[in-house]
Amino acid sequence: MIKEFENFIRQHNLFTKNDRLLVAVSGGVDSMVLCRLLRDCNYVFAVAHCNFHLRDEESDRDKDFVVDYCEQMGIENCFTKDFNTISYMQSQKISLEMAARELRYQWFEDLKQRYGYDYLLTAHHNDDSAESLFINLLRGTGIAGLHGILPKRNGVVRPMLFATKAEIVDFAAAEGVKHINDSSNQSLKITRNRIRNEVFPIFREISPNFDSIIRRNIERFAQTEEVFRARIERIRGEVVEKDGDVVRLAIDKLKQLKPLNLFLYEILSDFGFNESNINAIEASIWEDISGKQFFSASFRAVRDRQYIIISKIESSQSKAEYPISEDLTLMNEPLELEFEILRDLNFISIPKERTIAMTDFDKLKFPLTLRKWKRGDSFVPIGLAKTKKVSDFFTNLKYSLLDKENQWILCSGDDIVWILGKRLDERFKITEQTKTIYRIQIKQNLIPKE
Repeated sequence: MIKEFENFIRQHNLFTKNDRLLVAVSGGVDSMVLCRLLRDCNYVFAVAHCNFHLRDEESDRDKDFVVDYCEQMGIENCFTKDFNTISYMQSQKISLEMAARELRYQWFEDLKQRYGYDYLLTAHHNDDSAESLFINLLRGTGIAGLHGILPKRNGVVRPMLFATKAEIVDFAAAEGVKHINDSSNQSLKITRNRIRNEVFPIFREISPNFDSIIRRNIERFAQTEEVFRARIERIRGEVVEKDGDVVRLAIDKLKQLKPLNLFLYEILSDFGFNESNINAIEASIWEDISGKQFFSASFRAVRDRQYIIISKIESSQSKAEYPISEDLTLMNEPLELEFEILRDLNFISIPKERTIAMTDFDKLKFPLTLRKWKRGDSFVPIGLAKTKKVSDFFTNLKYSLLDKENQWILCSGDDIVWILGKRLDERFKITEQTKTIYRIQIKQNLIPKE
């Protein structure tokens, strides 16, 4: 076991004796064997133990066991923390298993950052990895769910993945490794326990080599994923266009991908879109109907003419109206604007930049209002003598739905003065009778592209 442990660490370049290691220790056989192996191989490490208070006196017993072990072994740094897991589960509206997971990993990360540990070590083994594979299959997964638990990822290391549960138990018995048993591991209300205690025994009965077969398959899945990821990244580079916080997927390029649903899943799942969302987005691509919208928890996807446009869901603040008083010279929110009243008109020329508007000051009613476009808006575009719907103006500019929603409008009372960066209203233009000019300049470039 010790030789295999050292070989696994070396093979996967997990850590060295110079690294500062923090070990998650429950007191169960897996984590206690991990501690024993680390000690036998002369690694120096600290211990972190979570008390979730889910098993009454058993929870406190586990904590006392771990603290006593650290004292006996001379482990200087033994961190313990008590959690109100039930309260956190209810407040976050998540499962008990997920609540415990979030609490412990948040705390582990805090310990790493605070005390400068290089890696967090957990005692996940081959059976855990196999169980994760089956759980992911039941939940629905992409290829990433097939590789089980990785040996090293995001600062978390699992150096026991080379061993099965049976091998760990045998080692503990042979070497006299003291540990305690968690009664919750037998609860069949937990999916992982049902797979471990009911499903896997059947597979082992059917195939005595089940554990080694699963281990080899998981390794192949991980290798396959590496090849697959390289292909995905190449496709992502061809299909995905980024413009600030907005992501655009070129529809003409998407249509060339086979199988399209697979590539969409790998790209869109990063934004929280589930299988149902992705299937609907795929259907919209072939329907050639623009304007459809799809939502994840934090993002929105819009099927435009040429793109699937993905953006963060806007807060209510972004739809507010912002007053502009006559004496205001600079605005920083929601975008940066500069205002100036010009009374000496002898040396003033009309700039050509789209980011600057020159209006007749005496025709304005203060306070002005800065707001987003609303359906039903209309204005008189400069150079025309009749009213035009702003939505028709946007259509001529080939605006996407997202471009429309992001367009800022400057108003005087109920009248539009300027569609920022695009067109001034005829009624507020400078004429020979103008005595005072009100100059507005966009200092921050937030103008949608044409």
